[in-house]
Amino acid sequence: MPFLAAMGSSLGGMAAHGIPYERVRRWYRPLLTDRAIRRDLARFLRSTQKDTYLRAAERLRHFDRPALVAWGAEDRMMPPETGRRLAELLPQGRYTEIPGAGTLVPLDNPAALARELRRFIGESG
Repeated sequence: MPFLAAMGSSLGGMAAHGIPYERVRRWYRPLLTDRAIRRDLARFLRSTQKDTYLRAAERLRHFDRPALVAWGAEDRMMPPETGRRLAELLPQGRYTEIPGAGTLVPLDNPAALARELRRFIGESG
């Protein structure tokens, strides 16, 4: 598993400043030690259709509530343009970039994410 934490095309590419190996071990421990979890994951992966996420994204056009898309400004896995397109799908979508964050925004910059969430909730409530 250390390779997952280091690989730029895997977990290593999801955090702007890397993920400690011990944290990765904690995340994956249930998958590695519990047969039922592995079975459920395999079942889920086999049942997912190619267009699942595209169909889900299309349904966002009908979500009629305020929605915040908080995106990591340094996201290498899913560039900010992807987040902007996602926000545009939402009728009341708002896009914001979180500085110093990759894909795992809450891990990279939780304080900035919390500020944006408080602002959004205050303005939307």
